[in-house]
Amino acid sequence: MKKLIIGTRGSELALWQANFTKDRLAEIGVEAELKIIKTQGDKILNLRLDKLEGKGFFTKELEEELLNGSIDLAVHSHKDLPTTHPAGLTIAAVSEREDPSELLLILRDCVDVTQKLSLKTGAQVGTSSNRRKAQLLALRTDLNIEDLRGNVLTRIQKLRDENYDAIVLAKAGVNRLNVDLSEFHVEVIDPTELVPPPAQGVLAFQIRENDTELYELLQALNHAGTAEEIAVERKVLNLFEGGCHMPLGCYCKKEDGKYEVWTSKALSADDFPDRLFYRVDSLEGLAEKIVAQFDPARKHPAKVFISREIGEHSYFRRALEKNNIEIEGRSLIRTFPIVNVLDAFYLKHIDWIFFSSRNGVEYFFKLKPVLPKNVKFGVVGRGSEDALRKYGYLADYVGESGDISEVAEDFAVLVKGQTVLFPRAQDSLLSIQKSLAADTKVVDLPIYETVIEEDIDQTYADVLIFTSPSNVEAYFADNLLDPGQKVIAIGNSTGKKFDEMGVAYTLPYSPDEIGLAEAVFGIDIK
Repeated sequence: MKKLIIGTRGSELALWQANFTKDRLAEIGVEAELKIIKTQGDKILNLRLDKLEGKGFFTKELEEELLNGSIDLAVHSHKDLPTTHPAGLTIAAVSEREDPSELLLILRDCVDVTQKLSLKTGAQVGTSSNRRKAQLLALRTDLNIEDLRGNVLTRIQKLRDENYDAIVLAKAGVNRLNVDLSEFHVEVIDPTELVPPPAQGVLAFQIRENDTELYELLQALNHAGTAEEIAVERKVLNLFEGGCHMPLGCYCKKEDGKYEVWTSKALSADDFPDRLFYRVDSLEGLAEKIVAQFDPARKHPAKVFISREIGEHSYFRRALEKNNIEIEGRSLIRTFPIVNVLDAFYLKHIDWIFFSSRNGVEYFFKLKPVLPKNVKFGVVGRGSEDALRKYGYLADYVGESGDISEVAEDFAVLVKGQTVLFPRAQDSLLSIQKSLAADTKVVDLPIYETVIEEDIDQTYADVLIFTSPSNVEAYFADNLLDPGQKVIAIGNSTGKKFDEMGVAYTLPYSPDEIGLAEAVFGIDIK
């Protein structure tokens, strides 16, 4: 085959992507050279991208050169591509997806680990993404989001120059450029917490539609699994008729044979986003189903009961009140300490401390423990992680899903052969402990007990959320479900109570306020 001409933008990241493609082609015996092309997005640096007219600010000029035959192949960040291609062009292949997480880079003197995302109150955060702005403000209403343009290295230099307290970058770009970030505090924000744009971390290889020889050749570079996942993300974007400036995040991944899909959508950068999570066996019809759930005319629950007190400004309350859903929050249990003094013996040779609830964190630190210098912390999910932050500690391991068996398996591998302390409720199910390897030493520390309230009043809410097995026991000691009432169980152990009762329930992806809000938003009320 003749020597190919690869069209690319001239930024460091675009050149990395083009050279990566050139190297992959060389591996299959195809020679290529690069042609640098300036796009509208590269030329206009004084305006926010959503203020520019039209679409394809980083792709249009590359596509024009493809059509006129001056290049054979254009390499794009897939997330920059409009969902409709110009006539005569096609995406021949896509790369394997790089990590789609977001990175929050924070100046060292602007760090406050006691707060979510480790940002000080009122921090100035640089990003020009409407999607990021909407989701960040949902997590932290006090943040000041400021416009930030430029390529990866330019943006980092603007942070270094202290124009911002922190900036947000795609982890994929930073990984590819191998940037040294040691001077900053770096928080990795998981794509299940801050949902990325469709096709984040994926390269698109675009060619002329009639170039069948090159199409066949590029199949050697195509990653079929990634193509399948991003197809649903891109279809959601297309059905919403949104460009890359719509405050929309959509992320699909295949896990244990099932497809897990997160969607976050706001009306504007200043609007609180609605969020949805699906776990399905097939992607057929899923994009249409996702978009239908965001229909403003869709009927939401009028009232949701949750078995815990809900703060006035909490994420969960704001997510529900945005959709005019009333919240009835009351705990059906009380907790009491059963240890008042912590013997230093318990902490002397500890490698890890694992918390399976926010109560466990709070009761443990009320004991004013003197911790070993290099002790690490594991937590069951983001709710416990946030509780741990309040005491000035960051979790070294955070359970990613509401499936306690998955969390237990992951944690068991991480702590194999070490010593783990478990501060816990007296009636804990010990799910994590039972999964640990034989050579992992468990130090058991029951520190509080749970007492069930009596004579619990029935709720007539449309949706009932239970946040622990004890709360399930307390409520159903006196009450039954009304026909039509839907149930959400915060995690597996709570869900098992409903399995025993033969009651159908929804299990959120994550056992925290974001996961619960996603679950409520996904429930259909007839």
